[in-house]
Amino acid sequence: MEDEEAAAVLKAVGRQIKLWREAAGMRQVELGAAIGYSEEMVSSVERGRRVPKPEFLDATDEALGADGKIAGMKEDVERARYPKNVRDLAKLEAEAVDLGAYEALHVYGLLQTEEYARALFVMRRPAYTEEEIERHVAGRMARKAIFDRVPHAMLTFVQEEVTLRRPIGGKMVMRRQLEHLLEVGQMRHVVIQVMPTDRDEHAGMAGSFQVLKLRDGKTLGHSEGQLYSRVIADPRDVQKLEMRYGMIRAQALTPRESLAFIQKVLGEET
Repeated sequence: MEDEEAAAVLKAVGRQIKLWREAAGMRQVELGAAIGYSEEMVSSVERGRRVPKPEFLDATDEALGADGKIAGMKEDVERARYPKNVRDLAKLEAEAVDLGAYEALHVYGLLQTEEYARALFVMRRPAYTEEEIERHVAGRMARKAIFDRVPHAMLTFVQEEVTLRRPIGGKMVMRRQLEHLLEVGQMRHVVIQVMPTDRDEHAGMAGSFQVLKLRDGKTLGHSEGQLYSRVIADPRDVQKLEMRYGMIRAQALTPRESLAFIQKVLGEET
């Protein structure tokens, strides 16, 4: 695991499973046979080296007669599945009443379809393992709960034109991604804008970033690079990001023009 918090959760869950298994007088191979998993998988989970899926915990709970005590750990395990930077960002988003994001390279994470997100993680180098890809995709999809939260947060996004044209995952994946953008853009608490490539005035040339206004009145920035994901808390730096984001939105197409533009790009894909 890449962080101590997640590792501690998985080790605690593994210890509990081992205690219940031993109390039931079962060996790892016997438990594996009873729940449809290999002995190696049971061993890895008990040592905190593998993240058990919800089905694993449910089946283990039933096989060991734990009466919900093992299955009840699914929520904690699910959070531990996600990479630390994803968990940290999700915590901030859960507290946000207003979120603004400018994205220059690809469709912004909260706006991605599952297959588009998977295509992005598949192309990462050095290559991720299948398990790592699934962890990252699951974490990204879980963050999308912000769209359904009540009361709604105000969500605004500015996408570079190139992010609508780069065929991540292939033509059909990109087509469904554009359709998803049009669907999300109809939500009353969501605004999507497009920054056309032909703009000669552009306040966002320093790269992608986010601005989050939290329930407690605090405003934070967030940015990601090749090897980092960091929160920006210095009020002076956050003020610069707020100013830039306001200018970017003013320089981009209006929300109505932007949805029409996305529809036009989608039509060009047929």
